[in-house]
Amino acid sequence: MKHSILALAASALPFLASPAAAQPLYVAAGKLLDVESGQELSGQCILTDAGKIVRIEACGATPAGAEKVDWSAYTVLPGLIDLHTHLADVTESADTAAPIKTSPPATALLGANHAWTTLLAGFTTVRDVGTYRGLTDVALRDGIEAGWVPGPRMFVAGGYITTPGGGGELNGVMPNDQLPPDMRLGVSSTPEETRQKAEYLFDHGVDFLKLIATGAVLALNTDVNAPELTEDQMRAAVEVAKAHGSYATAHAHGAEGLKAAIRAGAHSIEHASLIDDEGLQMAKDKGVWLVMDVFNGDYIDETGTAEGWPEEALQKNRDTTLAQRERFAKAVKMGVKIGYGTDAGVYPHGMNARQFAYMVKWGMSPLQAIRSATVDAATLMGKEAEFGTIAPGKSADIIAVQGDPLQDVRVLESVSGVIKEGVRYK
Repeated sequence: MKHSILALAASALPFLASPAAAQPLYVAAGKLLDVESGQELSGQCILTDAGKIVRIEACGATPAGAEKVDWSAYTVLPGLIDLHTHLADVTESADTAAPIKTSPPATALLGANHAWTTLLAGFTTVRDVGTYRGLTDVALRDGIEAGWVPGPRMFVAGGYITTPGGGGELNGVMPNDQLPPDMRLGVSSTPEETRQKAEYLFDHGVDFLKLIATGAVLALNTDVNAPELTEDQMRAAVEVAKAHGSYATAHAHGAEGLKAAIRAGAHSIEHASLIDDEGLQMAKDKGVWLVMDVFNGDYIDETGTAEGWPEEALQKNRDTTLAQRERFAKAVKMGVKIGYGTDAGVYPHGMNARQFAYMVKWGMSPLQAIRSATVDAATLMGKEAEFGTIAPGKSADIIAVQGDPLQDVRVLESVSGVIKEGVRYK
């Protein structure tokens, strides 16, 4: 049903070229940013074919059969990656019941709209880290891959592995045991039940697992400091993920739940708002990535207050926003691995690039921030051989911006051109 709804929606859209059928492109860059070295090269052209980058060379005559893309007035760099989005869900609002009021088909259609907006913002890949309407993200990912709807390449979690009443539940709307089954796909109380739920999600097409290790800022009746899933539950989920050639990421604000997730084998930590010095050292020593959404706290405070979001959520946001940014700064100084993730869906989709300026303000260089959303983000996902840099053999994911992002990272907030897998969308 979810797939058929996406297919119906796609029938109203213009034909979407598949990467294999895409016309070769010859992209002339004003400046070409090498995100690995930080060098900006002038006079370079990129030839793409069948969705891949064929070669990078000094610009010459446009090869036969290729279309010239004149981006000579722009800085050209790899398509951006957001490691923490919620495309396949309603956008956060004062109506805490909105997810249950929105049917699975309607959620899928919303997701298609969010995906298109995100792609036009220059984000050619996202890691979608959970939806209340379980597996809607799988349908959206598959619809994009099939060419039914345009959007970024997606890696999806399918739902939340969470405790009853925990940070991955839709709390405060009705008794949780009366929620629809698709909204509780990952709810579990024991390690064995967690293992079963994790297997179910992989059997239904997810790419990785999302574990809820502590309470959440926007989940009612939860405490951001309180551990939720036990270390044994998280370890069981990690074992399942590894058996499927994948990994688990853990939502964690509080220090104790976060450290339990690291001990259990989590590959990355989302938020890390209240991580302590021991947790930072553990992350560095074990090579665990931190994905810290240091932008959206201001949006929640300003918009949430104006719109009347629940006071409990607003207070938890006030309690964590500055603390998270201070810990982000400390993580940068320590050399902890950091990936770019914004919690898109808490704020309107398409504003993802606003976080770059926050990351620079709190200790990163512009190049570090850009790397966190390109080559480093691809490395976190184990996909660095496929995308994340502009290099022969990699996916032709390329964007263009006015100005120099190494001098003013905010130019990434307004993208002038977007190519994903060799197809030009903007």
